Amino acid sequence: MIALSTASVYPESSAHAFAYASSLGYDAVEVMVGIDALSQQTSAVKQLSDHHGLKVCAIHSPCLLFTQRVWGTDPWGKLERSAEMAHAVGADVVVVHPPFRWQRDYAAGFVNGIAALEESTGIAFAVENMYPWRASARRGVEVYVPGWDPSAENYANTTVDLSHAAIAGSPVVEMAQRLGARLRHVHLTDGSGSAKDEHLVPGRGAMDAAGFLRHLAGQGFDGHIVLEINTRRAGNREEREADLRESLEFAREHFVTSS
Repeated sequence: MIALSTASVYPESSAHAFAYASSLGYDAVEVMVGIDALSQQTSAVKQLSDHHGLKVCAIHSPCLLFTQRVWGTDPWGKLERSAEMAHAVGADVVVVHPPFRWQRDYAAGFVNGIAALEESTGIAFAVENMYPWRASARRGVEVYVPGWDPSAENYANTTVDLSHAAIAGSPVVEMAQRLGARLRHVHLTDGSGSAKDEHLVPGRGAMDAAGFLRHLAGQGFDGHIVLEINTRRAGNREEREADLRESLEFAREHFVTSS
């Protein structure tokens, strides 16, 4: 299943993301719950899914810095609401980032709390790889607890994001090998290895996204592959659509299973 993240069309809305996904032939959509009001409303997401005949495969919980006040400020409450939305729209995954270091109480119980949420909701909470915050290519600050690399913890389900791995200097095939069957979800994108979270169109960076997809296909990966790219620099809708089309074609060209 090749899906489109609604974050890929920002600053356009979730409604536009569903329209792009439908017209270009994506299989599904991942909804990033953010400042877009539609993304916060379960009824609106369900209507968009039904209208376009597109499955919602995942909900990305509002755990970014700029979404700290979306759905309140209690991080566990955000995850519970994400699971509720996932159930209502038929998604089986909630994507979540590890806590920031200053979220001390949340961080202290995060690993066990995620496992408890999965048990109580039946939803896979796929913890995403992040990265040290870097002011330069050489200096980084650890801001995530218990850490930015989910393979170092006992999570049952995880997400690998290639742009985040580029910042961290972490080879994604090796990360996938460490995670094994715990790799449930992929944010397909790219990065050059700079200190910026670039979210390039796959193939335009240094992460060998094609080789990563071939590795996943060879291992029988049956989770979600979600295109999460940055199209904010697109000069118009035609350029944005071209990037979204190129990304989908890249995924389908390189993720080919023997079956």
